[in-house]
Amino acid sequence: MSQARHTKVLIIGSGPTGYTAGVYASRAMLEPILVQGIEPGGQLTTTTEVENWPGDSEVQGPDLMIRMEAHAKAMGTEVINDIIIDLDVSERPFKAQGDSGTSYTCDAVILATGARAKWLGLPSEEKFKGFGVSACATCDGFFYRGQEIVVVGGGNTAVEEALFLTKFASKVTLIHRRDELRAERILIDRLMKNKKISPMWFHELDEVYGTEMPLGVEGIKVKHTETGQITDIPCKGLFVAIGHAPSNELVKDVLETHMGGYVVTKPDSTETSIPGVFAAGDLTDHKYRQAVTSAGMGCMAALEAERWLSEQS
Repeated sequence: MSQARHTKVLIIGSGPTGYTAGVYASRAMLEPILVQGIEPGGQLTTTTEVENWPGDSEVQGPDLMIRMEAHAKAMGTEVINDIIIDLDVSERPFKAQGDSGTSYTCDAVILATGARAKWLGLPSEEKFKGFGVSACATCDGFFYRGQEIVVVGGGNTAVEEALFLTKFASKVTLIHRRDELRAERILIDRLMKNKKISPMWFHELDEVYGTEMPLGVEGIKVKHTETGQITDIPCKGLFVAIGHAPSNELVKDVLETHMGGYVVTKPDSTETSIPGVFAAGDLTDHKYRQAVTSAGMGCMAALEAERWLSEQS
């Protein structure tokens, strides 16, 4: 049944950004409503061990998100399992429409919709996500110490991931559809000089295979883009590094964006090009994309929203 809800601060999206914004907005007595979105908890719910969250030498990604959600609720955030399908920020109060039929109005909005790693769309890739297939070297590279691993991609992301992974892996094979990388020249030079990295040109991923009980990658099959010949590459980890796509569908036509769709914020701030609309986390961050930096920006967004609302009143 449809209903109408109003809040001083509407937080759209969950994960470290949204839940941290909820904690700080609640402490500011703003009684925020947080709408979780299509993937409650965000990208960390698809990650297994997390070893770079301060205070936890190791924690499961889904468990960390459960704890953060519980913290936000304990502080007073109302967490709603809904998906915002339309957002109108042309005038205040801002209006948002939920997929459930609920209409939300708010005096300020914090966008914490994050970004999604781009994937190749193979069934076998999907099967082993979190079990040897990853899109984040800084998150998961540590688990492949002394192992042979593969990176797929040809841009800055792929080259940076491959270089980073040489800290842990015994060998990194870089798979690319062409024989020329799209990365910055300085990165290409570093890659070519690194003896641990072996580029494999004119190939694309065809299949990921591995063990069933427990799930784990044992290797991949790649196909030559010109001859179609299949080559088997044994490996323990596969990193798909073909970029990230910010989840900007709600605001891409109304807020200023750059770098492929990331929302622009003012320097050292989460303020966007529309007063009262704040954006934080991976929706704005094309550089770091870490849970801890996302949480920090969620804190900033809530504090700035509270300050902005005080100025309006």
